[in-house]
Amino acid sequence: MRLFLDANILFTAAHNPDGRSAGLFRLARVGRCTLQTSPHALEEARRNLRVKHPEALALFEPLLERVSLRPEAPATLVEWALEQGLPPKDAPILASAVEARAHILVTGDRTHFGFLFGRRLRGVEVLAPRDALARLLE
Repeated sequence: MRLFLDANILFTAAHNPDGRSAGLFRLARVGRCTLQTSPHALEEARRNLRVKHPEALALFEPLLERVSLRPEAPATLVEWALEQGLPPKDAPILASAVEARAHILVTGDRTHFGFLFGRRLRGVEVLAPRDALARLLE
């Protein structure tokens, strides 16, 4: 199963190695899923770690060995994601997940993505980390 990770999942996995987000990386290590993200999400996670948890940067880089960096989505897909109700800073994440043909977009952002949780858009289901873990363990 292909999971596309939002920046907050990358961030959380690095600064909370015992949490749910890090659990996705453990499942990827044993072959239960593959992990993907975009340059946009990667840089946002790295920037936030530098500011909020610089000590976690040492854990961040090794995590990235498990993540496939996918290209940013074309403008037409970003426009489509905006039409789904996402703000401009989050639309590229959904669009990139669709472009990458991910099965699941994993995000902890309930504020901007919460209304999409459990929905499938162009083949990509939007799930919180807890639900993505449950799906992988079914």
